[in-house]
Amino acid sequence: MSFFSRFLKRQQPEERPLFYDIVCPYCFSKFSPEEVVFRAAHHRDDDEDYALGEDAKLNRYRERFGLDTVFDMEAVLSPYDVPEEHRIYSDNIVMGLNDRYGVMTRRRLCPHCHNELPVTAGKAPSNIISIIGASQVGKSVYMTSLIHTLQHYTADHFDAACMPLNAEISRRFRADYEEPLFERGDLLDSTQKEKLQEPFIFQFVFKDEDKAPLTLVFFDVAGEGMVEQDYLGLHGQHIKNSAGILFMVDPLQIRSIRDKIRINLGNEPGEWTPKYDEPRDVVLTLFGDFIAYQDKAKTNIPTAVVLTKSDMLHSLKDEEGDYIKSNSNVFRNMVHRDSFDLTEFENIDGEIRRFIEKVDRPFKGTMDVYFKDTAYFAVSALGSNPVDMKIQGVVSPIRVDEPFLWLLYKLKYIEGRVG
Repeated sequence: MSFFSRFLKRQQPEERPLFYDIVCPYCFSKFSPEEVVFRAAHHRDDDEDYALGEDAKLNRYRERFGLDTVFDMEAVLSPYDVPEEHRIYSDNIVMGLNDRYGVMTRRRLCPHCHNELPVTAGKAPSNIISIIGASQVGKSVYMTSLIHTLQHYTADHFDAACMPLNAEISRRFRADYEEPLFERGDLLDSTQKEKLQEPFIFQFVFKDEDKAPLTLVFFDVAGEGMVEQDYLGLHGQHIKNSAGILFMVDPLQIRSIRDKIRINLGNEPGEWTPKYDEPRDVVLTLFGDFIAYQDKAKTNIPTAVVLTKSDMLHSLKDEEGDYIKSNSNVFRNMVHRDSFDLTEFENIDGEIRRFIEKVDRPFKGTMDVYFKDTAYFAVSALGSNPVDMKIQGVVSPIRVDEPFLWLLYKLKYIEGRVG
């Protein structure tokens, strides 16, 4: 044993079950692998069971996001409609079928929305991480910066790769998010509540085959929906079936911070008309949607509270440390390699906890009451404050992957290192 290995907090392996429940990364329904259905690999005009036709469940899902109706789809097959000897098993799960015409299909579908499932579904835990937050907190910018950082840097530090689930997600992310932000320096438009989009789904895949891939899902839901009960009810499924939550909080959501920054920067009061929902309002809406129905009215989903736009906090620095100390590590990037640096994490977590408690005690108290497992972080998706909707200089993210790595640590994907 090496000297440094003594300081690693090793995760204890758990006994592997025969199979895992599946959480669909599209509609976020939770179900057993035994409920999975299949898309036929061919069609026939002489057999109505195998004729092309409209898939009502898939089209209901597509309608929700303003996508075109698909009329000519291959038939949906149930494993129970074919003899046992025609089912193809792998790791105790039906992974394929030989249909009545001897044609094999491996296209497994969610039984609720009929989207195609990842190949690992049921074989590995469906650990989904969701990104939530109120309007104007910069969820889209943070998601873009996080995925970019994971793909280009973080994954390599942990002997892994971060990949989109399919080519369409890759194209949409690159064209609508990554290229505007990282290549043209343009800020992303705020998502409109009426403009619903399919989730962005990425997988963090380890080269070690004994480690299951982790799915990162970003539902680009307009933030104002996060404080409306009826609207959240349409999308809350992806939160309560998540294995981890990244909860975005903008410093400007907090009234005392808005006032302090306005004074320090000398802005006119008229320029700072509040357009932000309070962070606590988001928590209260989540409580009414699903937390209230959990044991003891608390959720045990690990939740990283992520204070965004940390570059704005430069104007709050003071030597007394009433807000953020001038030499705070918040303003310095941190690279975690091979393991999660617990000493660095505890310093940041403690500083941001104290900061939030000072500037928004009601929010901090609400989090303590409704969430069993929380940690606090500060990130800057851009590295500097934009001017007139344009990024000044090169995008240089600060600590954007740290909350994600904490969730990896909590979910026992990576180890923690002390000191």
